[in-house]
Amino acid sequence: MDSRDERLVEIILKYREELQRKIRERKVEMESDNNEHYMLYNALGFTSAEGYQIDFQQNVGRFLYKYAGSLIEELAIKCFKLAYPEAREKVKLPNTIDQSPKTVEIDCLIGNRAIELKWKDATTDGDHIKKEHKRVRIIREAGYVPIRIMFFEPNREQAIRIQARLKDLYNDLGGEYYSGEEAWEYLKNDTGIDLKSILERNGK
Repeated sequence: MDSRDERLVEIILKYREELQRKIRERKVEMESDNNEHYMLYNALGFTSAEGYQIDFQQNVGRFLYKYAGSLIEELAIKCFKLAYPEAREKVKLPNTIDQSPKTVEIDCLIGNRAIELKWKDATTDGDHIKKEHKRVRIIREAGYVPIRIMFFEPNREQAIRIQARLKDLYNDLGGEYYSGEEAWEYLKNDTGIDLKSILERNGK
C-alpha cells in the first residue's frame, strides 16, 4: 500500500470509529427514553421489542447516511488535493443573482474547475432544479466550470428524472456532470487514485 492509499485508509478508519462511537452513545441514551409510543406500534402489529429495534435502527440509519456522505466527500477531496496540492476546499462565492442564499459553496476548486461532490442524491423536489440552476449560474458567471460528481445513482423513477434534468442543466450551462461509474472513473482518471477499489478492499 503506497502512502497515498494509507492516508485514505486512515480517513476511512477514523470515520468508522467515530460512527461506531456515536451509535454506542445513542444506544445508551435510548435506555432512558420514554417509550409510551410503543402502544401505537403494538396496535399496528409490532411487539415492543420490535419497536425498540425499529427505533434503534432508524437512529443508526440517520447516522450512517450522514457519515457515508461525509466520508466520500472527504475522501474525494483528499484524492484531488493529493493530485493537486493547490486545490482548495469549501470555497464560498457571493450570490450575484439575488439575496438568497448569500453565498454558494464549492466543495473543491482546482484551477477553474468548481467541483461539487455528492455520494447520492435521491431528491424528488422540483425546487431542487431551480436552486441548482441558480447555483450553477453563479459559479459559471464567476468564471468557473461547474462539475457535479455523484458516486451513486438513485433508484426511484422520479429521482432518476430529476438527475437527468440536472445533467441537462449542467451541460446547457457549460458544465459537466458525472454519476455512477462515470463519477468513479472521472476521479480515478483525474487523480490517478482508484478510490472505489480502496473502499472495496477496506470494507468489512
